[in-house]
Amino acid sequence: MNKFDELADSPVIEKTVRALNSNGIETIVVENGEEAKKKALEILPEGKEIMTMVSVTLDTISLSTEVNKEGGKYKPVRDKLYAMDRETQAKEMKSLGSTPDWAIGSVHAITQDGQILVASATGSQLPAYAYGAINVLWIVGGQKIVKNLEEGLKRIYEYVLPLESERAKKAYGVPGSSVNKILIISKEAQPGRIKVILVKEKLGF
Repeated sequence: MNKFDELADSPVIEKTVRALNSNGIETIVVENGEEAKKKALEILPEGKEIMTMVSVTLDTISLSTEVNKEGGKYKPVRDKLYAMDRETQAKEMKSLGSTPDWAIGSVHAITQDGQILVASATGSQLPAYAYGAINVLWIVGGQKIVKNLEEGLKRIYEYVLPLESERAKKAYGVPGSSVNKILIISKEAQPGRIKVILVKEKLGF
């Protein structure tokens, strides 16, 4: 088994949760993906604009489907984006995707001292996560906890990238993916703006 695919034990999870909370990132621990989905739907307010970022984790627990379903209780930003013309409305599309009421997705690594790493090929999800979204909600499998920042970067390049490249080939018909931009969040200046649901189960990669 790859060490970056191993679930963190309870003491490590508890240490990480304390660190995240002290860094202004509100963190809740649940047992499995089903509980994570239920908790997320409790947290997300009805009638708000929600941007679901591309995420294997969200897809695995069917949260993206639930949020974006037609006639649901939320206002999916993706519905608006799909109806827009990228050639003539690129600026409006970028603004819309970067400043929703809620941005939801996952991350690629969390250090035991409460730092969060998100890697991206295009950077499309990073503005919302870093600042633009009023609220951010991440659902994170317990295998994504690493010892420190160095290990977090190794996890991204050595473990996540090959898996994401395979996913991108199948999903988009491209040669693969690349790590072009990395967001590292050490603390959140607005306590409570970012929420993490940490799952004691392997979700995503």
